[in-house]
Amino acid sequence: MSGHSKWAQIKRQKGANDAKRGQMFTKLAREIMVAAREGGGDPETNFRLRLAIQRARALNMPQENIQRGIARATGAGEGDTQLEEVTYEGYGPGGVAIYVEALTDNRNRTVAEVRNVLNRNGGNLGENGSVAWLFEPRGIVAVNLDDKDADEATLTAIDAGAVDINQDGSMLEVYTNLEDLEAVRQRLEAAGANIETAERTFVPKTMVTLDNQKSQQVIRLIERLEDLDDVQNVSTNLELSQELVEQLAS
Repeated sequence: MSGHSKWAQIKRQKGANDAKRGQMFTKLAREIMVAAREGGGDPETNFRLRLAIQRARALNMPQENIQRGIARATGAGEGDTQLEEVTYEGYGPGGVAIYVEALTDNRNRTVAEVRNVLNRNGGNLGENGSVAWLFEPRGIVAVNLDDKDADEATLTAIDAGAVDINQDGSMLEVYTNLEDLEAVRQRLEAAGANIETAERTFVPKTMVTLDNQKSQQVIRLIERLEDLDDVQNVSTNLELSQELVEQLAS
């Protein structure tokens, strides 16, 4: 899963970008609302809500914003927006797979916006099922090793049920089955690991390699999709070169 880990690294860096933080707050508030509406407002018993709150806190989202989202979803606040989860599948430059997750109160608006971005950036919208089979749902726990022993953290993760592990410098990325995500996170936390994020994701089963020009076109496409208010996450099976990863990081 090393190919996916490069995208995970870029997304963590983007999440820490102040210019993107306000937009991230909006997207996280939506995720909190949907999670609370579906599973209740108690994060102790609602795993999805707990993950959303953890992500929000990692980005320093104000506690009052978190509570407002829960209240709106559970009827204790005003102005509950009825959001529904939708996914879109398509292709980017070079034929790479694009899988889009969105939360929307207007399907027609969202599909039109997604289609427009794809068409304007060398991609196209596909039928349902056209690329979903290329991805599998996983949990990912990002651990900042600091001065901790990587082998010890790896063994702890394996014992807790991790299905794959990737080390990238001082970061250890632990992949799990969705149902094991919280158990693995708790075991690592109990062992003293510095956990940066724990979230659900879609991991490509196979990766596609393109030249730098095409890869940059795909990156621009993904960035423009993620700039749409309704889009929560975009997954792709593009294999980034180390050169491009370093360019994006800088």
